[in-house]
Amino acid sequence: MKIILMRHGQAEDYKQPDSSRELTDLGHKQAAQTAEYILGKYHPDFFVVSPYKRAQQTLAALSERAPDTPVSIHDNITPADDAKIALTGLGDVTAECLVVVCHMSIIAHLAALLAGDSPESFQLAEARVFEMEIVAADQAKEIDRFSPEQP
Repeated sequence: MKIILMRHGQAEDYKQPDSSRELTDLGHKQAAQTAEYILGKYHPDFFVVSPYKRAQQTLAALSERAPDTPVSIHDNITPADDAKIALTGLGDVTAECLVVVCHMSIIAHLAALLAGDSPESFQLAEARVFEMEIVAADQAKEIDRFSPEQP
């Protein structure tokens, strides 16, 4: 199976609660670029997304292009959540190609857990593709990555 981890696009400054921050115009463009890349190369059969606004808006770029793909909101993939708990929750999702849209720093920790490596920051709207037999720590190999236009 494949798990594609995608960070949200550029978000507005902290003028409101973190969970309410929206994508900027550039953030929407970044999300669209990454969505085009993912859907042009892979065939996701399930989307998982954080409940935060900017992640939801990033996912919209994928959902608009793949409207029949089911979506699940996971409350445990927000910026300060525990990656080990989040990984366990992702293991409960039945999919051959799962896209997870969330935030720094949890996304870097999820990637590190999957590959048995040290956390490495993701660019805005960056996607990394991991291949594995089962969703578990130290079981994945990174096979691809894409990063759109950066500010």
